[in-house]
Amino acid sequence: MSDVNKVVLAYSGGLDTSVIVKWLQETYGCEVVTFTADIGQGEEVEPAREKAKALGVKEIYIEDLREEFVRDYVYPMFRANTIYEGEYLLGTSIARPLIAKRLIEIANETGADAISHGATGKGNDQVRFELGAYALKPGVKVIAPWREWDLTSREKLMNYCEQHDIPVDFSKSKKKSPYSMDANLLHISYEGGILEDPWAEAEEDMWRWSVSPEAAPDQPTYIDLTFEKGDIVAIDGEFLKPHDVLAKLNQLGGDNGIGRLDIVENRYVGMKSRGCYETPGGTIMLRAHRAIESLTLDREAAHLKDELMPKYAEVIYNGYWWSPERRMLQAAIDETQTFVNGVVRMKLYKGNAIVAGRKSEQSLFDESIATFEDDAGAYDQKDAEGFIKLNALRLRIAAGKGRIAS
Repeated sequence: MSDVNKVVLAYSGGLDTSVIVKWLQETYGCEVVTFTADIGQGEEVEPAREKAKALGVKEIYIEDLREEFVRDYVYPMFRANTIYEGEYLLGTSIARPLIAKRLIEIANETGADAISHGATGKGNDQVRFELGAYALKPGVKVIAPWREWDLTSREKLMNYCEQHDIPVDFSKSKKKSPYSMDANLLHISYEGGILEDPWAEAEEDMWRWSVSPEAAPDQPTYIDLTFEKGDIVAIDGEFLKPHDVLAKLNQLGGDNGIGRLDIVENRYVGMKSRGCYETPGGTIMLRAHRAIESLTLDREAAHLKDELMPKYAEVIYNGYWWSPERRMLQAAIDETQTFVNGVVRMKLYKGNAIVAGRKSEQSLFDESIATFEDDAGAYDQKDAEGFIKLNALRLRIAAGKGRIAS
């Protein structure tokens, strides 16, 4: 007899999670609550309701979390200019804390004993979901079917569907994509198929959000992005909610072939993985944010922030959004954004997000000092002599003792 009476499942309505509903009911003899989140994956989520009902699910949660996702997760991450291993903009990683939070909240609301997810035992997502769940509800039971069952292939999953009369409407009528894909408002990812060979070039028809740079328009697109405290609040003077900003930038970036990425990354579970990503809006955001910071941030604050960023990225990638170290880093990062206000003009052209201009009332750029023309005494160049000699003092002393650099 199972001690699990009710489970909240992160449910997409697709093959894997439809099988999981029935598997949980049979294996644990429990009631299943489904939770489907709209975080901008670009597909209608409402059909998941009828699929869940057909599987005997009585409590069905379908929620539009797009605004919360971008406002409370994507924007705070981009204030840090966050990239993992020099390239990856963490589109999958940053969605998991929000889903974990809602799973726990729904478990509390419905009196569930456990939560469940469809992440495999080879990937990072199992770690992210579960670290978040344990941080928010220490005693929660987590059921990860991919670590328990023997349904280790699509063929076995399909056979299970046939044996249990599970309605999966695309099982016969639609061609299955050769890639494992995950999408939200920040990005879409592709893994598997020919991508498992790092030497194989991604097929052009794989990409869904962007045209190829070669096929992008021959004329550039210019946009003005308005920042307030490090966040984009307006495009071309039109004030928008965070999720609408990102959706608009995705469209503009995709139209101009921006945001494609092909990388081999180091997963937290130990293996290397090759993946392709489309992050058109995020690519523009990152470039523009660094541009406005270049005007408004103090040098040492900016440099220290850059030193902290790889650690912050690693924390998010590995699933520690709810950890004390992430909150500590976030407080420091947010403190630096107080004066990160102004406008950045971006030129979007054939795969490139180019900074064309930037201005801010909080700018620390002083033209009267920086000019190569007559500065009318704003900067006394003679001062540089003493500055250089003082900074060279330790080098001069060492050289005087025969420690000449070679």
